[in-house]
Amino acid sequence: MGNPKAFLTIERKEAGYRPIHDRIHDFGEVEQTLNQNDRRVQASRCMDCGVPFCHWACPLGNKPPEWNDALYKGDWQLAYELLHSTNDFPEFTGRICPGLCEKACVLNLMEHEPTTNREDEAAICEYAWEEGYIKVEKPERNEHSVAVVGAGPAGLVAANRLNHKGYKVTVYDARENAGGLLRYGIPNFKLNKEVIDRRMEQLKAEGIDFQFGTHVVSDKKNVAPIQNDPTLGKDKIVSFDELSKKYDAVIVCTGTPEARDLKIPGRDLDGVYFALEMLSQQNRVLAGEDIPKDQLVNAKGKDVLVIGGGDTGSDCIGTAHRQGSKSVTQIEIMPKPPVGPDDPNNPWPTWPRTLKTTSSHEEGCIRRWNINSLEFIGKNGKLTGVKVQPIDWKPNPEGGRPIMVEAGEPEIIKAQMVLLAMGFLRPKQPEFPENVFVAGDAANGASLVVRAMASGRDAAEKVDSYVTSKK
Repeated sequence: MGNPKAFLTIERKEAGYRPIHDRIHDFGEVEQTLNQNDRRVQASRCMDCGVPFCHWACPLGNKPPEWNDALYKGDWQLAYELLHSTNDFPEFTGRICPGLCEKACVLNLMEHEPTTNREDEAAICEYAWEEGYIKVEKPERNEHSVAVVGAGPAGLVAANRLNHKGYKVTVYDARENAGGLLRYGIPNFKLNKEVIDRRMEQLKAEGIDFQFGTHVVSDKKNVAPIQNDPTLGKDKIVSFDELSKKYDAVIVCTGTPEARDLKIPGRDLDGVYFALEMLSQQNRVLAGEDIPKDQLVNAKGKDVLVIGGGDTGSDCIGTAHRQGSKSVTQIEIMPKPPVGPDDPNNPWPTWPRTLKTTSSHEEGCIRRWNINSLEFIGKNGKLTGVKVQPIDWKPNPEGGRPIMVEAGEPEIIKAQMVLLAMGFLRPKQPEFPENVFVAGDAANGASLVVRAMASGRDAAEKVDSYVTSKK
């Protein structure tokens, strides 16, 4: 702790976003960066607490006091080594993690101005790439091999960890490239895909074998299409049983591929889409893929209604703006969260479930809560609006889920496009052979990228223990 009084004399300073009038015209990252001097000054605010709750809050067990101190002292290489010791890919979490560690920071309890851990993390990693601190390392091989199914955050971490332990690792994925939702769900304005490509080059150079366009299934005779991408994964089909016999161990990191649907009248109208149909396609368009005009999911000139109040819904709002939408409305069936910074139901150091306003919301959006969707309305097979109704929630006298009650008259929200962003269904995994392990969202249901990464790391340790015990 180089400056023990910094938290008393230096205010929190965030890099902030690019101006709205500038950023809504492109898909470049909206978040800016501080210069290196300001970044080191911000790192000095970390108090090196006797009980560092940031360690506790981070699923990866990151150690902000250690790498913030190294950053403040100008030792960027040490800062990266400390950061990378717990976090395989800090360039991902430094951009898209909600910063659980910051909400648990003691400075957040005292002044609601926690240390800028997430931005510091991103800055450290970018500096490490620029200065060549991140190098290709080819480990000495053992005689064992592992298959990882799914090249999302959990799968990439598991593959990276096992590769460095000497295993011959093969990663299978049904899509044409790696990243999972990092590549095909999160918009470029939050995570530039060159960031993923840069790390992928390193992983390949270090010996990980990637097999794309391969659909791994439980039953080859009954292959279900991938939701939103029914044509994917048909190039090659293999079964988990085949992989379990070919490799010493298999890790299933297939995420939560099935989005929650809204099966109300009019669901089949042209104009009602799952959120990922839009987000995935837009990322592919930006990657240079040619999408037939009649298959485009585009909001240009349309009144857009986003159903679902989470991060995926926010991503739809920002994407709709950049596609040239006429208007954007977001509705949520649950009540409006309390306006922060404190949440009486989740006091510090737990995560406060307070109202979140993202960069996409700032760009323009009507937001409404306690709204239930009743019917999609259309004309000549095309969506024209959605019939909704204000509702309220009352306690269930028998306990459990609250009871929904009507709280107003039905109304129609004008819309030519609806995006369903209501979360994902937790997958039901079949019974696997004993050498098959499940990690990430495939095991725990949809959650944060940082939690998926932590799960992938834990799975790698389990596989190593399993293979070692068998040996």
